[in-house]
Amino acid sequence: MATMKATRRTNSGTHSARRLRKEGKVPGVMYGHGEETLSIALNTHEVELAVLHGERLLEIDVEGKKQNVLIKDVQYDTFGQEILHIDLGRVDLDELVELTVALHLVGEPAGVKDGGVLQQAESEVQIECPVRSIPDEIKYVVTDMKLNERLYMKDLKLPEGATLLSDPDMIVASVTEIAEEEAPVEGEESLEPEVIGAKPAEDEETTE
Repeated sequence: MATMKATRRTNSGTHSARRLRKEGKVPGVMYGHGEETLSIALNTHEVELAVLHGERLLEIDVEGKKQNVLIKDVQYDTFGQEILHIDLGRVDLDELVELTVALHLVGEPAGVKDGGVLQQAESEVQIECPVRSIPDEIKYVVTDMKLNERLYMKDLKLPEGATLLSDPDMIVASVTEIAEEEAPVEGEESLEPEVIGAKPAEDEETTE
């Protein structure tokens, strides 16, 4: 869990936010658990590193008071490069939270050697789990998947204490046989559509 120091923001608005970003800080809010909503400012570099590494749970130190929070929302600029604002929700480490986690398939299925191709239909899974057990991602080793075999949400191995919220019968991935195109039969002429208005060949007779 990454720890960051934050300062209270007393001013709000576009001008104030722009000034903070020039100072290397990201404006944000921290709310929840029956406490007041705080407008805060965080170090831009620290926030960018946390987001880049897939951090969800943070410990925020505001003027000596430390609180555990979840990253609820990150707003970017038009080009998706600069972080403009961050929303943080207070949490207890033992409480249950609902969240979406990335799915990562590992390995090459056995069915690929038999002419199949791995097709991933879902890249995320919804779960409920304790805050202290939030995974960065959920991995599934697909090396044993055979040709025409399917992987369902209910087949995923979740972290201890986690509950699946996605449809258990939803297909995550499958190993599908590649259909081969039929080669044209030798000597068989292909029928081409007649082009209306086309000029007849010189050896063809035209009718008046």
